[in-house]
Amino acid sequence: MKQRLLALALTLGLTLSLAACSGGQQGGATPTPAPADTPAPATAAPQDTSESDLAYVQDKGTLVVGITDFAPMDYRDDTGAWIGFDADMARLFAQSLGVEVEFIEITWSMKAMELETKAIDVVWNGMTLDDEVKSLMDTSNPYCRNGQVVVVPAEKAADYQTVESLSGLNFAVENESAGAKQLSALNLNFTAKLTQADALLEVASGASDACVIDLLMAGAMIGEGTSYPDLTYTVQLNSEEYGVGFRKGSDLVEAFNTFWKDAYDAGTVMDAATAYGVHESIIEQ
Repeated sequence: MKQRLLALALTLGLTLSLAACSGGQQGGATPTPAPADTPAPATAAPQDTSESDLAYVQDKGTLVVGITDFAPMDYRDDTGAWIGFDADMARLFAQSLGVEVEFIEITWSMKAMELETKAIDVVWNGMTLDDEVKSLMDTSNPYCRNGQVVVVPAEKAADYQTVESLSGLNFAVENESAGAKQLSALNLNFTAKLTQADALLEVASGASDACVIDLLMAGAMIGEGTSYPDLTYTVQLNSEEYGVGFRKGSDLVEAFNTFWKDAYDAGTVMDAATAYGVHESIIEQ
């Protein structure tokens, strides 16, 4: 994994010199003073950047990214470092702004408050772009397709191939997630868990009959050769798209969309997506 990340980082470093897309000075840079005998232009005035999220991030020198443990988008490697498709791309976005990246594991139901209080600067964790999310924060252009799927023990999969067959099951699901919203809409019983990983564990241990998680997570976490070889998914409940969340009115949205388009055109997005097995879900820019 470390070799793959190093190779990816070298490739991306050559293709992404995108700091210009930020439209501002990189944090930490010191402007060269004018000679003492050179008067300032009469119209010169300090620029008001008090409302600029971009200037705020560059001034403090870090982009704080709110995530959860969600393979293959954000998860820890053997050293404890955060990796994954979203994590790798977040590092490159921070690099394009001239700042460092910092990952903070958040409670998903508190993501909007974490943004508003500036505990984090972005939510970047395979976030479904639904109406509620869009009402709480500004969002990027969609970058990835996904769906919510029902996960059951493989030995019982034949019994649960339709939505109608799910009645009577006890589900586990991440609290206030897209999966929880699907189960609520279907009036199915569920227990809210802190993360999708916790929901999977509930099914694996037999504490719950089934769970609902993201399709991309199911592809990485269940089935032969994964952490949960005895689990499988059956019914896909919906189709959806992922995006990145920012504070309302944030100028980081435009900076991100420019960065992502340039990274897509350079082949960087697809290289990273292929490395994590999500290339078939990437939305063309």
